[in-house]
Amino acid sequence: MANKLKIKKGDTVKVITGNDKGVSGVVLKVLRADNKLIVEGVKKVKKHTKPSAASPQGGIVEQEAAIHISNVMLLDGDVATKVGRKDVEGKMQRFAKKTDNILG
Repeated sequence: MANKLKIKKGDTVKVITGNDKGVSGVVLKVLRADNKLIVEGVKKVKKHTKPSAASPQGGIVEQEAAIHISNVMLLDGDVATKVGRKDVEGKMQRFAKKTDNILG
């Protein structure tokens, strides 16, 4: 069974370790089973593709690869923060632990 993750698609995150340390981007996809994310502009790799109907020429395509969720922190404005969950009016909401702001 996949874990409950505190980062969602569309969140802005900052990479805190690895080759892309310090880079921030928007989460494009969350891979819950592997605890990984695909973040826009982070961990770019080159993939060799065969010719197909979508790309008749084929060739080398540059795209983002998955990065482990422990290597990123959520950005609340310009501040990297941990994420907590609390009950707000009978509904569980995510909040930034540094600023105590409710996250959308």
